[in-house]
Amino acid sequence: MEFTKLGNTDIEVSRICLGTMTWGEQNTKAEAHQQLDYAVDAGINFIDTAEMYPVPPKETTQGLTETYIGTWLAKRLDRDKLIIASKVCGNESFVDYMREGEVKLDKRNIHQAIDATLKRLRTDYIDLYQVHWPDRDTNYFGNLGYYHVPEKDGVAIAETLNVLGGLIKDGKIRMIGISNETPWGCAEYLRLSDEQGLPRIVSIQNPYNLLNRTFEIGLSEFAHREQTGLLAYSPLAFGVLSGKFLNGARPAGTRLVLWDRFSRYSNPQAYVATKAYVKLAHENDLDPAQMALAFVNSQPFLTSNIIGATSMKQLRSNIESIDLKLSKKIIKAIEVIHEKIPNPSP
Repeated sequence: MEFTKLGNTDIEVSRICLGTMTWGEQNTKAEAHQQLDYAVDAGINFIDTAEMYPVPPKETTQGLTETYIGTWLAKRLDRDKLIIASKVCGNESFVDYMREGEVKLDKRNIHQAIDATLKRLRTDYIDLYQVHWPDRDTNYFGNLGYYHVPEKDGVAIAETLNVLGGLIKDGKIRMIGISNETPWGCAEYLRLSDEQGLPRIVSIQNPYNLLNRTFEIGLSEFAHREQTGLLAYSPLAFGVLSGKFLNGARPAGTRLVLWDRFSRYSNPQAYVATKAYVKLAHENDLDPAQMALAFVNSQPFLTSNIIGATSMKQLRSNIESIDLKLSKKIIKAIEVIHEKIPNPSP
C-alpha cells in the first residue's frame, strides 16, 4: 500500500480509502466487517463514511453504515492506527427526515450530528469530519451552471467553520474536510481560516473519474498550492467504467438496476466514452476497472481514492489497482479519448 500526507498534517493515509455507502442497503453487517478486515489486512488505514449512509438515503436505514463500522471498531484494539472519516449533511430536501426537517450547517445541527455519529461509531473522536455538501444553493451533484440565488445562501461558511473549530477544541474531531465543494467555497474556507485563525481544511472529497475530471479545472491548483488534496469518490462512475453495463447489460443487484436515481454516468456521451476506455483496456490486456482506478491513483493532486465494493471479488480487484502503473502510452491514449469526449458526466 502507498501512503500520502493528509493536508498540511503529518498524518499519513492510505492511497486507497475504503468507502462504505452500500453497507446497510446492499451489504449486511457481516459483509461490512469482512470488507473492513480484508482492507486493513491489505494495508488500508483510511475508512470513509457519513451520517446519511447508506445510499440511497432513507429514513429507515439512515445511520446503519456508521453503526456497522462501530460494531467492528468495538472489537479492535487499533483505533489509534485507523483514520476514520465521516460527514455532516447540509441543507437538502432529500434528508428532510433528519433533525426534525431542519437540517443545516449551524451549531445545533452539527453538534447533534457529531454526537450521534460518535455514538454509532462507538468512538471518542472522528479523525476527519467533512461537510458533505454546501449549505448554500450552488452547483454540485452534477450541476455545472451556477445561478446566483442569495436568498438560498443558508448558513454562512464562517459560522460553520467556527462550530467545527469548536469541535476540534472539544476533542471530538481532529481535522476538517469539505465535500462536493466549488472553487469559491474552497477559497472561502481557506480565507476564513487565515483571517480568523480558524482550523484549515485538509481535503476536498469530490467526484473524480475518467468520465468526470472537472476537479482538474478549478480545484486541482488549490490541492497543490493549499495542501487540500482530493479524496476522489465514484472513481468507477457507479461501476460504469468496469464495462459491465455495455451492450445493454443490466447486472442484477447493481445500483443502476436497483434505483433509477443513479443516472449521472449513463448518458449517451458517457456510454461512448466508456466503450472507448474499455476497448483501450482490453487492447492492452488490462482490467477496465483497474485501469480506471489506476488513472485516479496516479494523479498528483490526489490524497486518497475512495473505492467501494459490494462483493469481496470487487474489493480485492479494486485494492490491487494500487499495484498497476499505467504506461505513458496508455496515459496518452486516455488523453486522446478525453479530448474527444471531455467530461461527459460532470
